[in-house]
Amino acid sequence: AKSVLDGEMKEIKSVSDSLQKELGTLQNEAYQLEEIHKEKEELCRKLQFQCDESEQDCARQFEQNKRSDELLEQYTCDIQEFKLKQRKQRYLFIKQMKLAQLHRLNEELEEVRKEKQLGATAGETQDE
Repeated sequence: AKSVLDGEMKEIKSVSDSLQKELGTLQNEAYQLEEIHKEKEELCRKLQFQCDESEQDCARQFEQNKRSDELLEQYTCDIQEFKLKQRKQRYLFIKQMKLAQLHRLNEELEEVRKEKQLGATAGETQDE
């Protein structure tokens, strides 16, 4: 009975040793997996932070583009308004030039009429 018990004890000790080895291996794997999990969580936090920053940058860029578009539209309107004012000033200038030219022509016409009247009056006086 003693030899049977010794055999069973050796077998139990052998199974216990192999289970201890397996437990050590599993604990090692668990530790390594925990480290990998921590690294991945840290990487995930960094990526989330970068993603948040990118979204904020994108929003800022969108607002800046919107303001730039609004300024561009305002400048375009200002330029068109300026061009219209210049066109109006040119029109008024040309109109004034034409009126002055017309006034000079009227004065010349009056002078020609007066000269004709004087010539006609002088001719009548010579005929008499």
